[in-house]
Amino acid sequence: MHNFQYVTTKQLSSTKKELIQIIHSVQDDVRQYFTFQFYFVGSVKRNMVTYDVETNIGYDFDVNIQVNDDDYKYSAKEIKTKIMLALNKVVYRYGYDNAEDSTRVITIKFKDRENSRILHSCDFAIVNDYIDDNGNERQEYIHFNKKQNEYYWQKQPQGFYLLDEKAEWIKDNGYWQEVRDLYLDKKNNNTDPHKHSRSIYAETIHEICQQYGYYNS
Repeated sequence: MHNFQYVTTKQLSSTKKELIQIIHSVQDDVRQYFTFQFYFVGSVKRNMVTYDVETNIGYDFDVNIQVNDDDYKYSAKEIKTKIMLALNKVVYRYGYDNAEDSTRVITIKFKDRENSRILHSCDFAIVNDYIDDNGNERQEYIHFNKKQNEYYWQKQPQGFYLLDEKAEWIKDNGYWQEVRDLYLDKKNNNTDPHKHSRSIYAETIHEICQQYGYYNS
């Protein structure tokens, strides 16, 4: 069991500004290869960032990086490597450790070294949003297969689609407090240390939509 609580908007604002500055520096650094847009997603976008008051792990942000490489000049590995290298050139100025590569995201951590605590972190997913042949919104992300040491584009699982549309439906129908309660409950009962906030948020939205009839409308 954990003891997650919500972080206030005031607590988040200065950190978010710094992250935006870091991202702008990365954009400048990789511009000779490709450009990208970015947007905050999941719990950050909905003011649902949490932290566990009883552990040494602080709150985290989730950011999607959408690369413009229409001519497919760069492989998935090259894109992720260039972004990681660019991050490592700038993050130390803001007190972050070097970027860490994981299956779905790149993570940077800001630590209180004296007390061995992670104050906050940010997960960057490199994504491609597109419309499929049936006119449906779809997304793929750069997946790192650690066992085979391979990088490739992989489609997001079904639960990640249309999150914003589903969230708006939930809000319009007055169920948003249920989302906040269930999300916090899932965070506090999560036993998988590799499960990121964005996955828990997507699960929460899906379950509330199921419970209140979104998929029947």
